[in-house]
Amino acid sequence: MDVLPLLLLVAGSAAVAGAARRTPVPAPLLIVAVALLVSYVPGVPAYELDPDVVLPLVLPPLLYTAATDSSYLDLRAQLRPVALLSVGYVLFATLAVGWAAYLLVPGLPLPAALVLGAVVAPPDAVAATAVARRVGLPSRITTILQGESLVNDATAITAYKVALAAAVGEGATWAGGIGEFLLAAVGGVAVGLVLMIPIHWLRTHMNEALLQNTLSLLIPFVAYGIAEQFHASGVLAVVVVALYLGHRSWEVDFATRLQEEAVWKMVAFVLESAVFALIGLQLPVVLKGLGAYEGTTAAWYALALFLVVVATRFVWVYPATFLPRLLSARIREREANPTWKAPFIIGWAGMRGVVSLAIAFSVPLTVDGGDPFPGRNLILFLTFTTVIGTLVVQGLTLPPLIRLLKLPGRDTQAETLAEANAQAQASRAAEERLDDLLDDERNALPPPLAERLRSVMERRRNAVWERLGAVNPVTGETADDTYRRLSREMIGAERDVFVKLRDLRYIDDEMLRTLLRRLDLEEAAAYREAA
Repeated sequence: MDVLPLLLLVAGSAAVAGAARRTPVPAPLLIVAVALLVSYVPGVPAYELDPDVVLPLVLPPLLYTAATDSSYLDLRAQLRPVALLSVGYVLFATLAVGWAAYLLVPGLPLPAALVLGAVVAPPDAVAATAVARRVGLPSRITTILQGESLVNDATAITAYKVALAAAVGEGATWAGGIGEFLLAAVGGVAVGLVLMIPIHWLRTHMNEALLQNTLSLLIPFVAYGIAEQFHASGVLAVVVVALYLGHRSWEVDFATRLQEEAVWKMVAFVLESAVFALIGLQLPVVLKGLGAYEGTTAAWYALALFLVVVATRFVWVYPATFLPRLLSARIREREANPTWKAPFIIGWAGMRGVVSLAIAFSVPLTVDGGDPFPGRNLILFLTFTTVIGTLVVQGLTLPPLIRLLKLPGRDTQAETLAEANAQAQASRAAEERLDDLLDDERNALPPPLAERLRSVMERRRNAVWERLGAVNPVTGETADDTYRRLSREMIGAERDVFVKLRDLRYIDDEMLRTLLRRLDLEEAAAYREAA
């Protein structure tokens, strides 16, 4: 692809994502809709999705940033539902959707139908996390969906390889398929376990944030590439490394964490936006290759497969939710009895995305002997329509469905109270440590500086409690909001003076940058204390 079309793709998708923030429509859906329209504008280049780019270059960083933002402890607490969805459901959907496609499409061989089943089986990590963030799902449901989306790609890719081997005449067997699955799963986890400790050691022993963040950008590609070299799951290797690094991120210095957060937010925003744009831009490519299948017939196939995909998820989710409770007294004792609402939301949140399309485009053109791969163009078309259907239908209806079912959201009051109590305990420890240090004559400070340390600590302690207080009847602000606004106004006044002095040549640009950076850090600190 030329540089200019690539730049237009990134810039256009980012612009639409920015505009979506001013609308009630989730950004992924608006980007896909706009891309569908743009794909038929004269002069727009053909953006054919290349699996050799998406799988090794786009998927690893998206998985990495999603995994580092996830909670290892929360995922461990929800291990059973996550495993049942990310492994059990994907394999079940591969077989169920594949068998349905085999019965639905005349002349489509069962191995090719199973290839289609594996392609559309995994809900997409990007789609799931993007929509979950926007609609504010309860924390347990969000954890389950994020955990599923981190692992299910590995299951689907392995199932796809097994089905593809059978379809191209390589004599795949059940035993061989199980062996390949175990190799991919165990090997991917093993590679992640081997890499995570030395990578973390490097991160904690580098002295410069710039070098540490350069390493951070390389980590997902290194983990993915090494695992794939051993025919293991690169997806699982990335997830294992990212979960470990995210869990121990507190051991990295503050400058690295601040810079890393900004870098990865930008990377995730650009990649997510471009990925959803690529989905919408595939329509002309997919339709052009549809070939012998008539438009009306293909449309009926697409509608039927979409319904099968949606129904299959519900068929799996409800038994996977309630059967373990019926079979295990221990689960009944440890976990609250779930209602029908949470499984319904999990069932309806199975949006497909770019991973399905990337796998579909990797289906070979021919099988052994040089014959065309049976139904390849139809597989591409049905994958595309399933991705679009789930994104649009389920993505648009998920927010009102959550409101209709009146699912309890996050208890922000309880979370703020827990944060305040944690900060109070930390502040007491800091105060005791400060008293111990000041008792040592080597740490003697003038009283104003010692009092400044105490006031900063007191501000941190009080900031969270102030969020629980009453609002100003005139402005509608909490005391915390007012503090943040006044702090910014004061810093803004200082910044104006510095710029004026630079313009008058009283200070040079280098000194201006130093002074502005100091103010930026103070403003960031004030914002973080109040946010």
